Amino acid sequence: MARVEGEVLQNPAHIYIASSLGLARAVEAVLTSNGVDYAVQVQDLGRTTLFGSQRHGAAFYVSADQADACRSLLRTGELAHGVVEQETEDRRQETE
Repeated sequence: MARVEGEVLQNPAHIYIASSLGLARAVEAVLTSNGVDYAVQVQDLGRTTLFGSQRHGAAFYVSADQADACRSLLRTGELAHGVVEQETEDRRQETE
């Protein structure tokens, strides 16, 4: 199992947003070592306060039936900060 194209996932769920390359690599390592297929997309994070330049992050998606288990895996250690909780995902879908 590994990184796949987003279209491959059944009912994709947003589980994580990594704000740095180091965090993205750590998330990839956790998901890969646990045999999870996942997709990654670039997501806007807003603008910096000092120069106003656009910031981007890596948004991680898994199949909805694996989302809760993956969120639990990622809550351990230093990865807890970027976990996208279920209610956040639900609100995002309602606005689309």
